[in-house]
Amino acid sequence: MHIDTIILQLFEMGAIRFGQFTLKSGISSPIYIDLRLSICNPKLLISIAEALYSRVANISFDLLCGVPYTALPFATAISIQHLIPLILRRKEKKEYGTGKLIEGIFSAGQRCLIIEDVITSGSSILETAQSLIEVGLIVTDAVVLVNREQGGEKNLTERGIQLHSLCTISSIVALLKEKKKIDEKTAKATLDFIHNTQVTR
Repeated sequence: MHIDTIILQLFEMGAIRFGQFTLKSGISSPIYIDLRLSICNPKLLISIAEALYSRVANISFDLLCGVPYTALPFATAISIQHLIPLILRRKEKKEYGTGKLIEGIFSAGQRCLIIEDVITSGSSILETAQSLIEVGLIVTDAVVLVNREQGGEKNLTERGIQLHSLCTISSIVALLKEKKKIDEKTAKATLDFIHNTQVTR
């Protein structure tokens, strides 16, 4: 499925919305992207996973790790479709049993690809990368569906992680405006916000 088709389907199902929304960072944004809704459409979920994999198919990696929690279904779908081992990062370390933060079978020195849904500042990817590095894994690449173009890519680059994205807010806005899903005023307000609001770590 082409990325434009994916974006249009996400918009129609309400996973891409325009208005006023408070982001995790506390910033008020005129666009909100909720890819959790994609789990209700298995065909679309698989299409997203395949598009993500195609973006990094030429990169060498041994393991996959989805940033909890929205990216986990995408990472799982890629793992199953392409038989690539998956490891899980917990949001909090277990206080019982093994007490692990990273779950799965892996060896120090293996390369792990991080999978995320949307990047704003990059903090979630960097937190995941740090946890993986602490157990001896190598992290050099991350793939995301949407780059909000608000500083995340720069923050990752400064930490030695290359970002691979399928689309940006700019490309989403251009597509939706072309297809007459949003008007010129909404498009301009969204692009002005994105370009004028950069997020540091």
